[in-house]
Parts: sequence; C-alpha cells; structure tokens
Amino acid sequence: MKSAIKKSILALMVLLFSTSLIAQENNETITITANELTKAQVIKLIESKTNYNFYYLEKWLDDEKISFNFTNAKLKYVLDTLFGGSRINYFILDNERIVLTNGNLIKKSIYETDTTNPNDTSTPVLVNTEDGNLIKIGREEVNKKNSYTISGRVLNDKNGEPIEGATIFEREKNIYATTNSKGYFKIELPFGKNSLETSFVGFDSDYKDLIVYNNGKLNFSISEKSEQLEEVVISANRTRNIRQTISGISQIKAKEIKKIPLVLGERDILKVAITLPSIKSTGEGSEGVNVRGGKVDQNLFLLDNGVIYNPTHFLGLFSAINPFTTNDLKIYTGNIPAEYGGRLSSVFDIRTKDPNTKKFEGEASIGPVTGNVNVDIPIVKDKSGLVLGARSTYSDWILGLVNNKQIENSSVSFYDVIAKYKHQINDKNAIKATGYFSQDQYQIASDTINKYGNMMATINWDHEFNDKNRGSLTLSNSRYSFDIDFESENTNKGFNLQYRINETGLKIKMKYDHSDTHSFDYGLESKLYSINPGSIVPNGATSTVVPLTIQEEKALESSLFIADEITVNKKLNFNVGLRLNQYLALGPSTERVYQDDAPKNETTLVNTIEHGNNDVFQTYHNLSYRLAGRYSLTNSLSLKASYNKSFQYIHRLNNNTTATPIDTWRLSDSNIKPQEGSQISLGAFKNINGNDYEISLEGYYKEYENLLDYKIGANLLLNENIETEVLQGNGKSYGVEFLVKKNRGRLNGWLGYSYSRSLIQLNSKFQEETVNNGLFFPTNYDKPHDLTAVLNYKFTERYSFSTNFTYQTGRPITYPTGKFIFQGAEFLTYSNRNQFRIPDYYRLDIGINIEGNHKIKKFAHSFWNISVYNVLGRNNPYSVFFQTNADGNVEAYQSSIFSVPIPTITYNFKF
Repeated sequence: MKSAIKKSILALMVLLFSTSLIAQENNETITITANELTKAQVIKLIESKTNYNFYYLEKWLDDEKISFNFTNAKLKYVLDTLFGGSRINYFILDNERIVLTNGNLIKKSIYETDTTNPNDTSTPVLVNTEDGNLIKIGREEVNKKNSYTISGRVLNDKNGEPIEGATIFEREKNIYATTNSKGYFKIELPFGKNSLETSFVGFDSDYKDLIVYNNGKLNFSISEKSEQLEEVVISANRTRNIRQTISGISQIKAKEIKKIPLVLGERDILKVAITLPSIKSTGEGSEGVNVRGGKVDQNLFLLDNGVIYNPTHFLGLFSAINPFTTNDLKIYTGNIPAEYGGRLSSVFDIRTKDPNTKKFEGEASIGPVTGNVNVDIPIVKDKSGLVLGARSTYSDWILGLVNNKQIENSSVSFYDVIAKYKHQINDKNAIKATGYFSQDQYQIASDTINKYGNMMATINWDHEFNDKNRGSLTLSNSRYSFDIDFESENTNKGFNLQYRINETGLKIKMKYDHSDTHSFDYGLESKLYSINPGSIVPNGATSTVVPLTIQEEKALESSLFIADEITVNKKLNFNVGLRLNQYLALGPSTERVYQDDAPKNETTLVNTIEHGNNDVFQTYHNLSYRLAGRYSLTNSLSLKASYNKSFQYIHRLNNNTTATPIDTWRLSDSNIKPQEGSQISLGAFKNINGNDYEISLEGYYKEYENLLDYKIGANLLLNENIETEVLQGNGKSYGVEFLVKKNRGRLNGWLGYSYSRSLIQLNSKFQEETVNNGLFFPTNYDKPHDLTAVLNYKFTERYSFSTNFTYQTGRPITYPTGKFIFQGAEFLTYSNRNQFRIPDYYRLDIGINIEGNHKIKKFAHSFWNISVYNVLGRNNPYSVFFQTNADGNVEAYQSSIFSVPIPTITYNFKF
C-alpha cells in the first residue's frame, strides 16, 4: 500500500464522479499462500506478486487472521475469498489499480441514487466514508433485497452484562425487537438509511444511524441512569407479554423490589414471587411454594443452572438467595420450555449478576435481622471480574415475638456466601463459574440442634459459532443435607441423624436461528442422583440408640430436547417442543418384590433381589411434549394457548401439613413410579397506553398421575421399606388468574387474584390403601381464594410510600370428631382427611422509602426502608393442633408466627 493513500482516494473520487468507468475483464492468475495473515498483510502480499496497487483506508479492515493456498487461481477468486463475509467490496479499475469500498458497490456507470428507497434498483457509486456517525451494515450486492436481518447484543456499559428485555426499535418505520436472556436480538430493517434506538427501564437510550446494505451485526452498550427511585414493576419488557409465544412467564428484577415491605425488612425476591396469582405458600414459616395447585417438590429452583433443593432460610421466613448478587428471576408456570425437565409445575430460573469488569464497587445493608455485603472486583479490565456476596443473621431475638412459650427461648441462625467469576475470552467465548453455600442452624427444643444447608457449583462456557449458531456447556453439582443432633441429660436416647442428597449434571444447549420463520433450541442434559436416605448413630457413651444406615439410592436421568419457535406471520406464532427422557435406577440396591394385585406390606413380600454397584434394575422411557401458540388480535391484545406433558422421577416425602427442612427425597424405582402431569391453559393479554398498564386473564386445568402421599400414621424418616408407608394416586387442579399492573407514574404496582383448587384421589380396592373412600379431597395446600395488592406511591424522587396486602383462604386440616373407649383405652375418631379449614389469612404491610441525595461525586448512595409488617396485628394461624386436658376433654390450639405488628428499619448503601 502506497504512502499517499488518502490523497489517491480523494483523486479517485473526483475521477469517479467525472468519468464513465469501464472495467476490464480480468483473467490474470496468481499463486499465493497466506498463513494466519491479516487482510492488510494479504493485500501487501498481492501487491508484491502483481502490478496492482490497492486504494483503501486502513480503518476499514479488521484484524481477523486468514489462511489459504491458491495455485494459478484467478485474481477475482482470490479477492472473493479474501473479502467474503466482510463489508469490503472491490473494483478492478484497470491492470494497475484495485479500489476498495466500505460496503458500497461500484458499478461501471455513474449515477446518483436515493439509498433510502428500497424499491430503487440502482446502486450508489460511493457514499461519504469519512462520516464517523454513520454505521454501514453488510456489503452491498447487485441483486439486493428489500430488507435484511440485523442481529446483535445489548450489554450493560458498566459491567458488560447482557441485558434481557431491552427494546430495539426503528421509530419512524414502527419496527421493533426485544433481547433474550443472553442479550441477543434480531430485527429486520429495509435496505438503506435507518435509525435505531434502545429502550430499557433504568438505562439511558442509545441511538445509531446506519445504512443497511446486507445482513449483519450491530451491538449496543447502554449506560445505567444516575441513582434514582425505581418504579415497582415485575417486568420492564416493552410489549413482551403480548408478543412472546409461551404463556405463564413472569420476570422479577432484583433491583426493582427494594421498596416492597416484607417480613423484617429483608429484601426477598422469592417472597415477591409469592405475590403473583399463580404462586402460593402454605403460610409463614413454611418452606417451599405451590404453583398452580402443584406440590412443593414439583418446582425446579435453579441458580445459574445449578439446582437448589431448599431455597429458604429461617424455617421458610427468608429466601436463601442473596438479593444483592441476584440479577433477576424468571418463573415458568405455564408452558415450561423443552430445555427444562424433571419437575411438573414450574421452573424458578435465578440468575446472578455479572461482575463489573471496569471498576470496584459494592453494596451493603444493615437491618434488624441480617447484615449483607456484596462487592464487584475487576480482575482484568473489560474482560474478567469477580462478584462476592455474604449474608448472616443475628436473629435469635425474633423468636421471643412468637406466640408460643415452648420456643421463645430457642435460637435460630443462618448465613450464605456466593461467588461468581466471569471471563470474556473474546467476542465469541465467555466462561462463567458460580459457587454457593448456605447453612441454617436452629434449636427449637433445648435438647435438639437442627442444621440444614445447600452447596452448589456450576461452570458455564458460552460460545458463538456464527451469526446463526451459538451454544453453551454447563457442568453443575448440587448438594442438600440436614443433621439432627439430640442430647439429653435425663435420658439415654441421644442420637445424631444425617441425611444427604447429591446431584451432578451436564447440559449442552444449542441455539440455531434458521430463518425468520424458524428458531431452534436443542441439546441434551444428564443428571446423576445420589441419595443417602439417612443414618443414625448414638450420641454419648450412655446412649442406647442402635446405629442404622439406610441403603444409598442412585439413578441416572438423561434427556434429549428440541424446540422450534415458528413464526407464521406477524400475528401467529407457535412454539413446539419435545423432550425424550430416559431414567435408570442404579445399584447397589436391594429390590423388594411384592405380590401382584396385593397391597405392599411385610405379609405380601415375596422376594428380595440384590443388585451390584451401577447395575440397572429399573428403566423408564417417556416423551414430554410442549405446544404453545399466540395470536395477536391487535398490537396490544393477544390470545395464548398451551398444552404440555411432563414427568418427574424424584419425590419429596412429607406427612406434615407444611414442608419442613427435614423432609426427605426418594427416587423412583420398581415400587415407586414417576409422577406424570399434563396442563392446558388459555389466556388473554392486553396492554393499555403503550405498556403503562398490563392486564392478563388466564385459566388452566392440570391432571396428575402417581402423586406420592402417605398412609395414616406413616413413618417416613429412616424407613428401610418406605414403599410400604406411601400411596400413589391421581390428582387434578384448575383455576383462573387475573393480574393488572401499572408500570409507570407516581402510583405503580400490581393487583393479582386467583381462584384455584387442588385435589387428590387415593383409591384402591384395598382398604389400607384408600383414603376418604376413594373420592377426591383437597390437598394440604388447597387455598381457593388468593388476593394480593402491591402498590408504591412516589411523592418525590427521594420519598415514596409502599404497601402490600394479602388475603388467602385458610388451608385444609383434619379435625378429631369424637372419641371411644376400647378395652379400657380411649381413642379419637377423625374427620375425612382435610375436611375442615383453619381461619382465613390476611395481612397488611406498609413501608416508607427514603432515597439518599443524587450527587454523583460522593462515597456512597444510601437508601432507607422503614416498614411495619402485619400492621393490623392479625393473629394468622400457622397451624392448629389438639391436646387432651386434665378433664379428658380435647381442646384445639392454634400457633402463629407473627401475631403483632413488627416495625423494622433497614439501611442500604452502594459504594
């Protein structure tokens, strides 16, 4: 390349606009070898081997390395290979000069044209390549189309984190697209001049002017707005609720929930989820949630693709997920995508935030219950960083508020730590690793110490193959355990009981954007389960407890999945998915064989079969399928319908009225079949005034097979023959959900209501396996009416008022209905299971939020939350139990968790 390139190009431009050009047919051949050379280096190599000089600007060329080998090849073929896939066009002017252009097409005749007219078949000779504000996409071709596809990503300028739900739109042409969970978008634009703009709550907009010549890529990097009072919204995605095909999806951003008054002032993303119409909890102090009438064990909780078996602290009062390190929570309650499996009711996909790779920053809070701190540490600027978060409690004083003399002197403590590392290797490769550990300890009775905790680690590799193909590889390991340590000075029955469940997973997920009509997600997933069902050993030299270890359980669950997002037209979309499951129950195991057509008990046992390590003794093959459709009646109103069928191979054993940390899990085998579930749903979704208001109405019906329940008086802990204590039956649930949200303005928030029923049937021709005469009866978590209102009113940019109101039907319970004396002993008779209900539940919370001043140059930005939980002092019953008094009469008692108003003050600051 000659030293006077710019002068030559200017002279060439004059020449082009004053003379008609006639290109010579070039048949010259060349022999050339390039080994990991840049385009500029290859150009110099061609100049050294021929009489040609190239005319161009160096800034047009990228640094991508090229390798090829040509022998006596036509020069045109070499140039096509060199510049193929880039924006560079070339024109062989004569036998000495080759002119390059940045995207434009040079033709043999000279004329002017309007590049904004997609119907103009002429082609401009040259545009101003020195305009740095104009971005050129693709390389112009002779046979151009009316429109082209532009793809790219939207990233947080602060830390490089992908932004989900950002809107990219061409305002004048009314064309828009929304980013997915990885920040990717795809938008179709007409040939020629366009102007793109981004929009996302809490971020400044970005504007780009561009000329679209062909398909290409364009990335946006947008900046967070200065500290200000965010509105309380569940999802900030513009029109996404109308356009997305799959229904029953809710997204909660962690930074948007800090003003909702919750128990003891603790910011809690899972507690906010319970305010949605499809999600319920059995009450304060209960672990787990029930989604659309499903059991607690039918929900899959994922933290950066790793399973969390118990996502709560403090007996269910707090989430075990640190809110400061959480980016968002996406909840699938309707049509669960094919990439997820192993649960029937829902997926809670929790994503931690990516570290800030530009500068050190952090956030901390001090409250009456917990202290929390989170820091972002850059490792390599703009490439890698580390997020560290830790939270601990000093909460023993709270138990003194509980209206129960037996536990007011007890103790409870918990902590959790999380770390996430991200390294952006290049534009196409990124590695993320997350580690998480939580531990709870509580001593409700003076002689018993209970511990439970989670441990999880994941490593994820994201790779982009090209504009159409990308994928990820995830390796994960999860463990949940609990210990019970009982010591007694007055008895010789001290013991230590331990339980463990471990899950190791491998998942490969691919994404293929085939065309504007089809977009495929496909891959495979495999999980290895290992359960230690429990062991007990004596605690102390005087203990007479007999040691016992229940045999380990193992299983391998593998799946292949594929889903296709089908765009029929702008109004009609479908999402079709299949998931092929294989489940292998593995040894070592002692398989117990019972008589056919007989109840399972010790008298019907006919054989025991010993299986060696990793021997397959039971296999299940099932096909899960998902079908969802969306039809847009208008741009602001759509109808959605879905149907899916799923299978679940792991069961949670619990014969209490609410889930507890010491519930155990059991794998399917030859005696316990997998759970099956199918769901059909139909809904209407409407936006008003843009998306200032969102309204949805959705109904569903679900059926289950092989639901696991228990016999009366069952002993589920440390039971070697658990199949003799449990029952499997059918179930059904149905309901309608209504949600209205106001996303903007001084007053914002949402109101949700659901009417739902959850029923189970345990029917058999054997009396000992039949409950309630084989008829359907309410489950423990059946709560027909549920009403929640979350509102926030902004007085100024610094002061706001929040309130949260909840009403629920009381959950079912079994009452004693009489007593009789037999052989001198007194016995109670009971009602049908879950025939009665405890009193209804309602609660009102209020909060005042004070934002610190918005000065940019100061050490930290502060935020105060002053809230009152249960401001009405409602004595909501947690449970009802019965005792026989000294007169021989049976009396009912109810216990409550928080029966008085609880004021709290929490201080948060960012630095």
